Parts: sequence; structure tokens; C-alpha cells
Amino acid sequence: MEPQPAAAHAIETVFRLESPRVIAGVARIVRDVGIAEELAQDALVAALERWPREGVPDNPGAWLMATARHRAVDLVRRRETYARKLAEIGRDLRTAAPPEEPADPDDIDDDLLRLVFTTCHPVLSPQARTALTLRLLGGLTTAEIARAHLVPEPTIAQRIVRAKRTLATRNVAFEVPYGPDREARLGSVLDVIYLIFNEGYAATTGDDWLRPGLCEDALRLARVLSALMPKEPEVHGLTSLLEFQASRAAARTGPDGTPVLLKDQNRRRWNRMLIARGIRALGRAEATAAGPPGPYALQAAIAACHAHAYTYEETDWRAIATLYGLLAVRAPSPVVELNRAVAVSMAEGPAAGLALADAVAGAPALRDYHLLPSVRGDLLARLGRTAEARAEFVRAAGLARNDKEREMLLRRARTLSSAPGPEPRSASSAPPPRG
Repeated sequence: MEPQPAAAHAIETVFRLESPRVIAGVARIVRDVGIAEELAQDALVAALERWPREGVPDNPGAWLMATARHRAVDLVRRRETYARKLAEIGRDLRTAAPPEEPADPDDIDDDLLRLVFTTCHPVLSPQARTALTLRLLGGLTTAEIARAHLVPEPTIAQRIVRAKRTLATRNVAFEVPYGPDREARLGSVLDVIYLIFNEGYAATTGDDWLRPGLCEDALRLARVLSALMPKEPEVHGLTSLLEFQASRAAARTGPDGTPVLLKDQNRRRWNRMLIARGIRALGRAEATAAGPPGPYALQAAIAACHAHAYTYEETDWRAIATLYGLLAVRAPSPVVELNRAVAVSMAEGPAAGLALADAVAGAPALRDYHLLPSVRGDLLARLGRTAEARAEFVRAAGLARNDKEREMLLRRARTLSSAPGPEPRSASSAPPPRG
């Protein structure tokens, strides 16, 4: 019997939240991330068949993990090398947990982090590393990953397929590297954690504006990395940035899930404990840096400016504009420039911001980026160019793939009167620039 659409949707939602842990756990058994993903999908099929009849288990994540692990063991049993693997493991995988790795002071007993480092192996291109890890760890679809990277969906699909094939053919070990190998992969790991957080912070597609589970996973991984690499300033910089951004979560949506822009947020709902953690992590980033701050530390400093302002009007926009200028030099990108345009508009006026936005408007990466017309709509409204502003908000809504965000942009277009529009808010409420 086919599951009802509502039941199927609920099961797929559970799977989306739990699949990274299931894939990571199974990958420790089969030592192949591609096969691990297939086995996790098999567990989903089993859930779609059984849960509508038997009910959702009390711990659906554990059910999916157990089902996928059992299938992994069956697969291992069918392999000719099973006897050797069984001798190495030393116990029946059906009833026992996966073996512990050899004791090492630097070891991380965290399958999710192990998965990140494995999929960020140097045998893969930087683009393939990010796409594959977002797929396996973040549970993102190829469409969502393509949106995050501002590239066509078929390109991302090809990267993922080739990446899994490369890891399998090159026999890449499912492990956390040590020493120089770990350092070589750190940049990709940080980028992946950052992009996963961003997808949770402002989902690119779907009905929900926030996906808290992704934010929580990304922040947890960043904290683990901070403990593992206490002398790496960019690790602390990323952790600080995510702490600051996560502190706003409760204020970023209304009761019905509608996005609440930065200017309108009730800052009393910002989590002061997370802000304090962000400040401490930023201090560690500054204390461990031997040279100029890196991109993540700079973005954390920008977020700190917002966190220190008790009202929107008290925000130190000149400091933020200066920091974006440094970020544009350290990690240039059209998205950074667009965010800088917003900060400059607040510090120097909308005409100055519009000039910067228009300067990058022709960048290929921004062609389908909905925040470009959204920012231009804000700035044009402030300049009294109402008809142009309304057209930009409509264009932004047409490009937005998140339902809540699209509704918000259309509402701004409808309510824009002949009077000058509100001060710019869209880009300020967006995730930090990718850098």
C-alpha cells in the first residue's frame, strides 16, 4: 500500500534530518560513502513501507540507523572479503557498535566530522568536496546545493557522482586525518560547515525560512573543531560567526514562520548566551592570529557589530562598511560587494550604496541571485524611485525559491507607495556573505 502524501512527507522530513548521521554511521562499516548513501536510501524505503502501517517509532533516527546498519552488515557478509573484515572488527556487527578507532589524543569520536574530512579529501576538487559534503552531511538536494553555489543544477549533479566514484576508486579511508593532511583539508571543511549553516539559517527552497537542525549540526561541528584545533584562528572565527548568527534565530521569524527583517527584530529575543560565546570565540581568533584576520574572523567581527547594538539605529555602520572593505580585499566576491553596498548605503547614503550594487550587477554569479534586485529595490525606494523599486522587488520574488521569502518580497512590492520606501533591510537580514 502506498503511503498517504502527508505520511510520506513526514517520513521524508524525518529522513532529511537524520540521514547525515545514518550515512556517517554506515560509512564506518562499508568504508564507501556512495554505498553508505544508497543504504540510507534503502532504510528510507523501508520506513515508507512500514511506518504508515506500524506507526512512527519512538526514536525514528535510531530505527533508520539500525535498519541501514543491518543492511550494511548483510552487504559485508556477501563480500568475499567478509572473513578478513570480521577478523578486524572482532565481533558481530549485527549486535555490536562499530569498533573504536585506535586510541589517539587527537582522535575525534564523531562520525559526522569524520564524514566531513573524508569528503574533503584532496583527491577531489574544492567544488566537488563542498557539493558532496553538503549532499551527504547537510542532506541538501542537488537543486539546493546549486542554488547555494549559484551554478546550474546539472553541474552539481555531475560533481557529486564523480566525487563518490573518485573516493571509491581511490580507496579513500573513512577517517579524520592527522598532522599536515588535516591542515590541508581544513579550509574545505570550514567552507562546508559554513554553507550548511547558511542553508539552515535562510533555506534556499521549501516552505520554511529556517531549518534549525542544519544550524545546530553546523554549530556543533564548528565547536568540535575549535576544541580540536585551538591554535587555528579561522576555526575560532567561523565558530564565532555561527554563534552570533545562531543567537538571532528566535527573532528571525514571526509566529506563522514569516521572516522578520533585521530592522524589525525584537533584540530582547536574541540569545545573549550565544552572543557571549561568539565574543569569546572572536577573542580566541584574534589572540591566535599571527597576521591579518581571515575571512571568517572578519565576518564574525561584522556580526559582533550587530550583536553589540541594542537597537538597529545604534548599529555602527561605518565600522561594518570598513570591515566589508577588508573582507572584499581578503576574499573578493560579488556577494561580498553586494553586502558592502548595503553597509555603505547606511553609512554614507543610498546613492553611494546603489553605485556599488550597480557596479557588480553584471557579475555572472549574481544573474539569478534574488538578493541583488532586493537590495536595489531597497536603495531605489530610499531614493524615491518608487516604480523602479517595486519592479525590483517583483523581480526578486520571481528569483526567490523559498516560499516565505517570496511572499515577503511580494508583500513589499504591494505595499510600496508613492512615498519613499523603508530603509534597506533585505540584505542585512540575509546570511553573511560567502567570502
